[in-house]
Amino acid sequence: MAANEDQEMELEALRSIYEGDVCFRELSPVSFQYRIGESGDPKAFLIEVSWPETYPQTAPVISMDAFFNNTISSAIKQSILDKLMVEVEANLGTAMTYTLFEYAKDNKEVFMENQPVNTVTSVSNSISIGTPEVPPSKKKEKKEQLSKTQKRKLADKTDNKGELPRGWNWVDVIKVNKVKSDSKCLSYTRHEYLHPALVSCVRLNMLYSCPLLLCLSILACGSYRCCV
Repeated sequence: MAANEDQEMELEALRSIYEGDVCFRELSPVSFQYRIGESGDPKAFLIEVSWPETYPQTAPVISMDAFFNNTISSAIKQSILDKLMVEVEANLGTAMTYTLFEYAKDNKEVFMENQPVNTVTSVSNSISIGTPEVPPSKKKEKKEQLSKTQKRKLADKTDNKGELPRGWNWVDVIKVNKVKSDSKCLSYTRHEYLHPALVSCVRLNMLYSCPLLLCLSILACGSYRCCV
């Protein structure tokens, strides 16, 4: 049987055996990879087997140069290749790719026993990066400060007991405004301080025409401003 016919038969056998196996990868009809060990295993490694034209009458090419093996020391890689080549010599002239993959799986622990395991210790619990949280300080409420002039005016309004008279902060009740027609009218802003009778007068605009009512409203409110 010609060499290429042997390769075709072995190719069909490999595809059938490793169908659905995530560790197996067919790079080409004459080149294959197999991952030995589970994903995430620090001692997992990848071997690649390629067939020359005269395979299986001649030895296949076995490589561990894949990026997956970058964490493995050169000494360990060479040791694994040497052990695999012993199996190649024992199986020369027959289909051996499956045999090599299974041999590596069975001897994984022996092959990697001298490979140091790199462990990463989490220090997130002991070291904090960034600015530490500082509890917010309580802001003191700033009291409104009165000027000297405001304090003096306030003192002038107090009686001998230090109390402010009733109505000291009331707004002006009666205002005389000039309207567009140059006629004078009264406007009132705080009727609640007036006697009910005066409120009626305010609504009827009678205060301006009645001096007596005007005087009564001034006495009741304590404030009057006249604007012409």
